[in-house]
Amino acid sequence: MKPNKISIIGAGFVGSTTAFALMNHNLASSIVIVDLNKDKAIGEAMDLSQGEVFVAPVDVIAGDYADTADSDIVIITAGVAQKPNETRLDLVNRNIQVFKSIVPEIVKYSPNSILLVVSNPVDILAEITYKLSGFPANRVFGSGTVLDTARFKSMLSNIFNIDGRNIHASIIGEHGDSEIATWSLTTISGLTIEQYAQSLGIEFTDKQKLKITEDVKGAAYEIINRKGHTNYAVALAIAHIVQVILRDEKSILTVSSLLQGEYGVDGVYTSVPTVVGRQGIINVIDIPIASDERKALQASAAILKETLDHSEL
Repeated sequence: MKPNKISIIGAGFVGSTTAFALMNHNLASSIVIVDLNKDKAIGEAMDLSQGEVFVAPVDVIAGDYADTADSDIVIITAGVAQKPNETRLDLVNRNIQVFKSIVPEIVKYSPNSILLVVSNPVDILAEITYKLSGFPANRVFGSGTVLDTARFKSMLSNIFNIDGRNIHASIIGEHGDSEIATWSLTTISGLTIEQYAQSLGIEFTDKQKLKITEDVKGAAYEIINRKGHTNYAVALAIAHIVQVILRDEKSILTVSSLLQGEYGVDGVYTSVPTVVGRQGIINVIDIPIASDERKALQASAAILKETLDHSEL
């Protein structure tokens, strides 16, 4: 793989753990960490760089925006963190102000980069980044429900005692309280969940589906209530997205991108199955999901649009 430069804006729990995940996955030859708290960024870079002998060669530094010049991918994790009992949408206005200072600097030094937004609320901040950057929509997207989808598969794998990578399932819509589990498309080895459960002699009810859906939605809140933040799983999700981009895998991921009529949603950033590769977003897949799931997706998109319309952009 050719040399790749990745910059991470934000040296908090998610940003620093992301740098660690990128190192371990051998995804970058150069990693630049930028944070308003320069000592924090320097400390994280020093800690990471002192472990370079255990991984493939990689140059990890703390720097200013000028040091991010000509990045292939810029990952934005900066912003105000979510607090216990606070929704992701509660963060909107505080983080919009942060992004107004961040995005122009990124664009100035890396005009050809792909911008991957991770900060919450990720759907709205991805759209804010798109508007502030002036980049084409295919080069600006959010981590979306990639992690939620992983949580969904993990919970199902525990129930059915099977490798989660063999489960085909998606969480779509807002990365947040209005997200939707696409049970109509969830399969294991080509079988619907109900068929697979029946083959094992297991009863799988609508009540169980509802509980799993709610558990996926509440997973981050539970972790935040217990340890104050999330960082490991999201960093692995980011590393996976970066790998898909840099290796041009053309994988289908539930990243948050600009919908333009798909699923009856237009002009809103939200998550649906999307082909991702070296150019960023290749195409959005308009899958024939169940009518109730489609309506729920449209309602989720409406919530995001209303929130953005009332934000302080």
